[in-house]
Amino acid sequence: MILPDNRISNSCGKDSVCIQTRKVYDACRSQDCLEDLRVLLTNESQAILERAINVKPKTASILWTYVDVEPVPFNDGFYTVDAKLFYRITADAFCGIGRPVEIEGLATFDKRAILYGSEGKAKTFSSQMVATSSEDIQLRPRTNLPIATIEAVDPIVLSTRVVEPCDHFCGCETCCCGEVPDAICTCFRSPFATGDNCRRLYVTLGQFSIMRLERDTQLLIPSFDYCIPEKECPSTVDGDVCDMFSRFRFPTNEFFPPDNGADHDCGCGCKK
Repeated sequence: MILPDNRISNSCGKDSVCIQTRKVYDACRSQDCLEDLRVLLTNESQAILERAINVKPKTASILWTYVDVEPVPFNDGFYTVDAKLFYRITADAFCGIGRPVEIEGLATFDKRAILYGSEGKAKTFSSQMVATSSEDIQLRPRTNLPIATIEAVDPIVLSTRVVEPCDHFCGCETCCCGEVPDAICTCFRSPFATGDNCRRLYVTLGQFSIMRLERDTQLLIPSFDYCIPEKECPSTVDGDVCDMFSRFRFPTNEFFPPDNGADHDCGCGCKK
């Protein structure tokens, strides 16, 4: 948002304008190896796991991340950022001769970091109204406390293991069925299996993430001009589709995969 009548001209032909935006006060990156996360399987998947002779890891995807920010006591300006990541795990279960059967389940991971977010506890009031209300109800006031943001890519499935009930393996028991939000449960085909006298599936994930603390603030930046688009949006009619297709580049890499990575280190300690 650009504040009006806040332009300051200088000798270079540029204007300095005051804008309201989010400023990053602190950030950190992580490369976490999440070992032996318990996978809560669905009822159908648990029944398949009980008769499986082998399980092969398949995919892992982030369904949702819950983020919470709290000030650190007796240390002004610092905040704890707690994040709970929910993963959908899929694997192939081999039950004998024939094709493998896909099983699915939920794994969670709790992450914490302490970041600097500066000080300030002002309340912000806005003239905006509640969009879902038929009456003119003003939005509730909010504070200028820092906002935590987490960027994460879908993790890499490093390994899986199946543990028998008699082994009493102690893994990362970070979640139970009662703690799973309803919105997460709807992402699976059936309810989660309950009970301890059954085989368990554990997974090890490799997770890359970035955590940031941001605040709404006003900054003075140089301004050149309004960014008015100059490119027109062409409309395609049926008579031009073949002419448009003729300008496409031939997808050579789809037929002949490139060898760009042949001379790079594979990461296993040996050079190719």
